[in-house]
Amino acid sequence: MAPTARTGTDASVPRLPHHVVVLAQPGVLALDFGIPIQAFGDWEGSPYRVTVCTEHPGPVPIHGGPSLLVDRGLDALADADTIVVPGLVPPDPPSPPLRTALAEAAARGARMVSICTGAFVLAGAGLLDGRRATTHWQRAAELAHRYPSVRIEPQVLYVDEGDVLTSAGVAAGIDLCLHIIRADLGAAIANQRARALVAAPHRAGGQAQYIAHPTPPERGGGLDGLRAWALRHLDEPLTVDLLAQRARLSRRTLIRRFHEETGLAPMQWLSDARVDRARELLEGSDLSIAAVARRSGLGTPANLRTLFKRRLGVPPSTYRATFDTAAHPAPGTL
Repeated sequence: MAPTARTGTDASVPRLPHHVVVLAQPGVLALDFGIPIQAFGDWEGSPYRVTVCTEHPGPVPIHGGPSLLVDRGLDALADADTIVVPGLVPPDPPSPPLRTALAEAAARGARMVSICTGAFVLAGAGLLDGRRATTHWQRAAELAHRYPSVRIEPQVLYVDEGDVLTSAGVAAGIDLCLHIIRADLGAAIANQRARALVAAPHRAGGQAQYIAHPTPPERGGGLDGLRAWALRHLDEPLTVDLLAQRARLSRRTLIRRFHEETGLAPMQWLSDARVDRARELLEGSDLSIAAVARRSGLGTPANLRTLFKRRLGVPPSTYRATFDTAAHPAPGTL
């Protein structure tokens, strides 16, 4: 099952028919916008009624594309049971009228949902204060900086806080919509929708699988040379004392300098680098798990599985299968 964050209270069965309003704003992301419309409204017998609205009815520019023609204004939010805010670029805060409309809808009990950078809109309306939330991993740090009262969970696919739900980047909106359908109507119907959307009912892992973890940029000095050397010798036994000796520094000075330049202790940096090397080997080779563990410097398959799952949320075999399927799709799938 995909990593989530939930409250201890199960969602109640919704009032049916259920009015879902999708908010379109200038710069809306096309895929984010289309996901809730297709997930909730594009099937025979759907108990969801889907409406699209915008703050200023008329043409609404799509990010990187043409414009949508939306004829409903914010009045549509007045009787919405669920409000979905798709991602937008740039993720500007809501205007005062939109902020008021969202706050009033939430106060009367509407379920608030964001996809990707739509979380910035909910946060800007004060609806994420003191709550857990997520967004696209590339924007998670920005969301945390702009709205420090929000508890950001950057590695999960979605966060369920009961009446407020947020999803990670783009396609994670599918995971969240299926989760909502499952909570509303049960697993059987959610699985039917997943099959119709050609999507997994539950995705293993979280968006941490897709987060790039590059090595720190070259600074033209400091311990860059030592780190570059360490990256070439990850499969060898490396210790803080060995690194300090090679850098001709005391152990204490090495630890201090390492933290200043990378934000990490030397052994944590090595552990992260080794997991990244294991990722590369799992994505681009047919090596056995034992061989990947040796070549990445993680030693044993058990150690590889423990550190890999702790860092990325899935075991190495699941991670490999995900990229294997993408690189070698089954016949007839293209």
